[in-house]
Amino acid sequence: VQLQASGGGLVQAGGSLRLSCAASGRTFSRAAVGWFRQAPGKEREFVASIDQSASSTDYADSVKGRFAISRDNAKNTVYLQMNSLKAEDTAVYRCVATYGTVSATRESYPYWGQGTLVTVSS
Repeated sequence: VQLQASGGGLVQAGGSLRLSCAASGRTFSRAAVGWFRQAPGKEREFVASIDQSASSTDYADSVKGRFAISRDNAKNTVYLQMNSLKAEDTAVYRCVATYGTVSATRESYPYWGQGTLVTVSS
């Protein structure tokens, strides 16, 4: 499966952005999807994940209550709605996919899209 992330940009603290991850190739509805991010000089970290049927979602503690992951299998797209953005959310965000079990570990995801940069100004 090929993944294409979009929707990043510059936003003021407290603002919102919605990232999209468009998939093509293998049957997207059978893939669990996640988002990871990497800030300059920091390790890559898990942000959120959603299982194949959208019945299970998971979030990093740092974004719980502010971010929401969702999917539209008819459009082969996963979304990450980001609200109440903080300067520490600044990072390159990448969507990932697996045809295995949804997970918060990057090693579980063999498919990675290119990143989209989110910059939050304080």
